[in-house]
Amino acid sequence: MPSTVDTIVEPPAGKERAAAAIIVDDNPETRVHHPSDLIGTVIGAVGIVAVMVLATYAQHTTTGVAEDVQGFANLLRKILVVPVQVLEGVVTLLVPIAVLSELAIRRLGRQVLDALGAAVLAVVLNGLVLWLVHHVGSEELISGLSVRLNDQWTVTLPGYVAMLAGLLTVSGPRSRRRTVTWSWNLIWVAIGVLLITAQVSLPGLAISLIVGRVAGLLVRFLSGVRSEQAYGEVLVAGVRRAGFSPRRLRRIPEGDGPDVEKSVDPDAETAPVPVVGRVTEPDPDAAARALIRSAGYRAYELTTTDDESLDLVVIDGDRQVVGMLGRLWRSLRLRGLEGRSVVNLRQATERAALLTYAVRAAGVRTPQLLAIAEADDSMLLVQRRPEHAVPLAELDPAELTDELLAEVWAQLSLAHTAGIAHRALTSDTVLVATIAGTPVVWLTGWEQGYVASSDLARRMDASQMLALLALRVGATRALDSAAGILSDDDLSAIGPLLQTISLPRQTRDEMRTHKQVLAELRTALVDRLPEADVEPLQLVRFGARTILTIVVPILAVLFIVTQINIDEITQALAESDWRWSVLAFGLGLLTLLGAALAVVAFSPVKIPVWRAVLVQTAATFVALAAPAGLGPAALNLRMLTRRGVSATLAGATVALVQVSQFVVTLGLLLVLTVASGNQESALPISPAVLLIIAAVAAVVAATLLIPAVRQWVLAKTMPTLRQTWPRLIAVLGQPWRLALAIGSNLLTTLGYVLAFDACLAAFGQDATLIQVAIVYLAGNTAGSMVPTPGGMGAIEAALAASLTAVTGINFGIATSIAILFRVVTYWLRIPIGWVAMRVLQRSGEL
Repeated sequence: MPSTVDTIVEPPAGKERAAAAIIVDDNPETRVHHPSDLIGTVIGAVGIVAVMVLATYAQHTTTGVAEDVQGFANLLRKILVVPVQVLEGVVTLLVPIAVLSELAIRRLGRQVLDALGAAVLAVVLNGLVLWLVHHVGSEELISGLSVRLNDQWTVTLPGYVAMLAGLLTVSGPRSRRRTVTWSWNLIWVAIGVLLITAQVSLPGLAISLIVGRVAGLLVRFLSGVRSEQAYGEVLVAGVRRAGFSPRRLRRIPEGDGPDVEKSVDPDAETAPVPVVGRVTEPDPDAAARALIRSAGYRAYELTTTDDESLDLVVIDGDRQVVGMLGRLWRSLRLRGLEGRSVVNLRQATERAALLTYAVRAAGVRTPQLLAIAEADDSMLLVQRRPEHAVPLAELDPAELTDELLAEVWAQLSLAHTAGIAHRALTSDTVLVATIAGTPVVWLTGWEQGYVASSDLARRMDASQMLALLALRVGATRALDSAAGILSDDDLSAIGPLLQTISLPRQTRDEMRTHKQVLAELRTALVDRLPEADVEPLQLVRFGARTILTIVVPILAVLFIVTQINIDEITQALAESDWRWSVLAFGLGLLTLLGAALAVVAFSPVKIPVWRAVLVQTAATFVALAAPAGLGPAALNLRMLTRRGVSATLAGATVALVQVSQFVVTLGLLLVLTVASGNQESALPISPAVLLIIAAVAAVVAATLLIPAVRQWVLAKTMPTLRQTWPRLIAVLGQPWRLALAIGSNLLTTLGYVLAFDACLAAFGQDATLIQVAIVYLAGNTAGSMVPTPGGMGAIEAALAASLTAVTGINFGIATSIAILFRVVTYWLRIPIGWVAMRVLQRSGEL
């Protein structure tokens, strides 16, 4: 932290100076970089793109609006006594002179330079956009931004509008600069005149205005703006408005550990002299430091003229913007978290005060809030100091007694009984003090909490508290301490929430070095309550996989559409033989029987073949929401567990089914390669590709020589082998099961290969069986690696690319074949799968 600055604030008039001099030991920020400016820049850039899209694809709408406005043109020409060009010149000249003169009079030289820089940058960016429109833009975009001037169409992006918008954005808020207020009004009048008289297009005008705003906001963020936060005299005045007479304000540093004490004569009129090396024990600022770490607020030690020591918490407006966006994102992403309407500094402060009063009324020990005041762009909260309290993170392990842990849960239970949820419990929000040998616990940081909270919010509180305690005393002790306060039902309800996404960021960071803690908690919970469900609850509405599920199919469709010839595909579909398509559909249904027989072969209990076929058919419907391969595995696991098979044995069976499918597929590919020999065609892989494969194999083999890599591979593969090996031994002891497993996997693989071959025949294309097998296996495997539902989009693109590369078929025809194959083996089976799912649900099988 930068060195502090000690300021002596003069006493109010009529007071004795010696008695009323106030020392402010602070680190004031003269210029700040508001995150809201960066956010506005990004939103502005998105807005420019959106306007261009509208100008390209919604020309009739934008043109219609402009024509409606231009209906007043004749009336306006009668009213105006000066030409439009003269009005433009007056605005362009008058606005900068007026605004810059006010800034100069106020001696804001830095802001004058920033305003001029923003104006220049706006003109440059506007010119760049104009150049890009001319040289890169489509004809539709150019037409949408053009108006007819002097009997020819001209793209209009008025540079002076961008220049003035950039200059006024940096010059200051309208509420504090009178010239800025009048200048914006004058610009809007000029813009209206330009639009009505058809001097500019509506989209072009909007783009120039947004470009100016983007330039101004970017300059403000990079250069910073004069701080409007409360410091020095303004801060002292705010404290006085709160009803306190300060003698000294000392900024609590953000660093960890006790600060060097500074001895100051309260009556002195000179800067205080630090006494180096003297440390106060225990650290009186520990609780305030924890507040700074958890909430990011400024904190001061407020010493009044009555020698009372209080905490002064300062909430700044620029921090509220970031906090609001963080809360909004978390509420959108997580289930069960209500959105909140707090959008400004005052509302955030009022909410924090409401939670504090409600918590204290519920009997929870939290610092008493004494007063609230406003000072510039800051809100001040004066509260009592939790004497001798330190955050839980700073306690020695020996101090974490069972009595202390019970008191922690007791305080949280009081809040939950009153319907209040904290929602951000960390080791910095739990403070501990020892009074007369008895532990005293404080819960702080309620600004993100809820009154009248939901049951899920309170359960998340309990999971957060359990996790942070387990990090310090171990899973067993933490769970034992919770069991002393919570009922068995409440305790078991925590299990599904023991996941990192439900924890605050600080606790998640600690979990990264103790990744086993959550697993240990689940194990300890099941040991205590065997009937407890610890299966993680779906808390996230969307994540990286969901985004991939949406984005990848869109990208795949765009890639296919831009690479293929639509007319060629349409002609090929019209000429395709529908009888081969019906055969391909039938062969695709045959794979369901193969998959069902594989499950029957490996199942430790008797499963009717028809029932297994229904489950595999239902999996085709589940594939709409699950990545390729996961749908059948999940339903097979469910079917086995419903029939009394233990979860471990059911998992081993499902894993063995998948491993056997992989092994049989590779074996089939090898047999087809050997069987084809010279009687069909050479292996359709060029020598260059073979060299690449050999090089990759050599690299893989070389990396396996590295102990760390070898251990990582073993760590990933050995659990599966250990899980499937006992079941495999049991199957090998029954030859009929082994034969059925191999035959069923051959039936599944050959069914898909022959279906793909039938799709080729439907379009009059021909390939050898080994080529068809290579294309199907390579394309299907590559597409299945992308975690989209059923490999949607990815498998089609991979099959088309593989078919073109191996057989040389035109990419447009190859795409048609791939699409037809997916239609008959994926899309047309979905309605059948839905019917099978309904039948299984009604029978209780799933």
